[in-house]
Amino acid sequence: MLSKIHNLEDYAVAYRKSVNEPEKFWATVADSFVWRKKWDQVLDHDFEDYKVEWFKGGKLNITENCLDRHLLSRADKTAIHWVPNNPKEADRVLTYRQLHEEVCKTANMLKAQGVKKGDRVCLYMPMVPELAISVLACARIGAIHSVIFAGFSASALASRIEDAEAKVLLTANAAPRGAKIVPLKEIVNDALSQVSCIEKCIVLKRTDDPVEMKANRDVWWHDAMLTVSNECEAETMDSEDPLFILYTSGSTGKPKGVVHTTGGYMVYTAYTFQNVFQYEENDVYWCTADIGWITGHSYIVYGPLLAGATSVMFEGVPTYPDAGRFWRIVDRLKVNIFYTAPTAIRALMAQGLEYVELYKLDSLKVLGTVGEPINREAWEWYHQHIGKGHCPIVDTWWQTETGGIMISPIAGVLPTKPTYATLPLPGIQPVLLDADGNELEGKGVEGNLCVKYPWPSMLRTTWGDHERCKSTYFSTYKGYYFTGDGCRRDEDGYYRILGRVDDVMNVSGHRLGTAEIENAINMHDAVVESAVVGYPHPIKGQGIYSYVICDPEKLEVTTMEEIKQEISEMVIDKIGKIAKPEWIQIVRGLPKTRSGKIMRRILRKIAAGEFDNFGDTSTLLDPSIVESIKEGARREKDVEA
Repeated sequence: MLSKIHNLEDYAVAYRKSVNEPEKFWATVADSFVWRKKWDQVLDHDFEDYKVEWFKGGKLNITENCLDRHLLSRADKTAIHWVPNNPKEADRVLTYRQLHEEVCKTANMLKAQGVKKGDRVCLYMPMVPELAISVLACARIGAIHSVIFAGFSASALASRIEDAEAKVLLTANAAPRGAKIVPLKEIVNDALSQVSCIEKCIVLKRTDDPVEMKANRDVWWHDAMLTVSNECEAETMDSEDPLFILYTSGSTGKPKGVVHTTGGYMVYTAYTFQNVFQYEENDVYWCTADIGWITGHSYIVYGPLLAGATSVMFEGVPTYPDAGRFWRIVDRLKVNIFYTAPTAIRALMAQGLEYVELYKLDSLKVLGTVGEPINREAWEWYHQHIGKGHCPIVDTWWQTETGGIMISPIAGVLPTKPTYATLPLPGIQPVLLDADGNELEGKGVEGNLCVKYPWPSMLRTTWGDHERCKSTYFSTYKGYYFTGDGCRRDEDGYYRILGRVDDVMNVSGHRLGTAEIENAINMHDAVVESAVVGYPHPIKGQGIYSYVICDPEKLEVTTMEEIKQEISEMVIDKIGKIAKPEWIQIVRGLPKTRSGKIMRRILRKIAAGEFDNFGDTSTLLDPSIVESIKEGARREKDVEA
């Protein structure tokens, strides 16, 4: 069992050790796992000409630590409890023994289809148990998995397959999502017409929807599984062998294939899962993310299974068949730890309390948020109405590139503060730098958030382009990993993420975080969500442009102009006149990627009066939103003129 932090003194001791003797600290954590050969060197790194290697020379297989080592004591414990999109469909429950068997069978199926160690396998699948099983099956045989969220378009899917030079694609005929059925295989057929590297496409039959199968390439999953054995010896992997590639949107429009390796990622995700959420042996843990994103990799699959936890996996959406779906599942499964995104919380807030008050939610012990800084109103609502005022909220800050949670409260150990990620976890050495790269010492300062020492789960490269990795993350400030986020360290030493650095505006010489202004705007009772960007201002340098989604019912009884005036007054009241937006545009939605992140570069261009050349919009959930915002902005500016 991993060493666990139980109180503030434990945290202080662990953090001090992790900074003063980082190699000794992480070696002790790593000793909790099964290694086929111990490492020769804990850490070898160079932040100047970027190279990082953890547990160098160590040999292992991560699935032996996720599955095999639990078979003696947890064979009959639930590993994955799957809840389908349709509440009338039966759940599926896999014990550790059953999951081990399914992973071995699927690994053998992949080998029978020609997959070898080092090959890339792309997964474009619904949130079904076979997705988690396939991730682990790839890891078992040393294939590099690359999960692509099953909401991307054919062209976005094709570009990722092509970049990874994947040999095999795993998919399903279709994916139920809310009231819709997404025709995955149809999208796949389009994507595969654009690439030449895929030799086999293995198709899971999720629904009865018919699909077109291409001879000699496409194979039905159930047919491929007919004759395979349920025993598969795990491949011996080097600690630094790639485990997976996960694509993240790049500022240039070309997705970056972030590469995570085996040993360090294993050690860090397990340690952070165990400590941040204060997981106990019989807890039921539910992360609502999709495995297509890093949160799903680290905190649905690897972290929980490494800890021997019961992990809930949900196929559906929070508002189907109604906005009480999350809370109904929490009560039914007696969920103890619940981890979701602020976007989901705000969406459910907008539906009113009637869908919350139907449920007890008395099993909950810990709540978590991930994906973006949470605004105060959403934090308070979550704390009061979901946690009933007694569940600590772990507001976790981390990135695809970091592999695991970096700055976060430790549930019940570190006192929380709304909108603050609080303190760094052991092993993480954050610094705030000014524009010239000088470290800002002390408390009550703001700067660019960087990390000055390696941690085990950090990215190793971007697939096929190490120079891009170096230039993106290690060239802005030599000797530091640059997160791209602005951050405030307050008088308590707590960290508050202010958003991307280019979202921290300089208005008349004052640095203002977009998140802070959004927080103020969102306090208006008619506001569902907002996004603030800077735009060129002839006097102030940058002006403030806010896009605001309002509750339609509130708009029926209040004019837009009245709401805009009230929002302005609220911002002035909460922050000061310097933060008053010059423009407030009421919009029906925001341009969000499928992971829930707002594509702010589009909003910045529209705010600046640039109405075309928006770059790659393939990751947007609803591209039509852009046209709607654009036309609204034109009307706003025409009225003003």
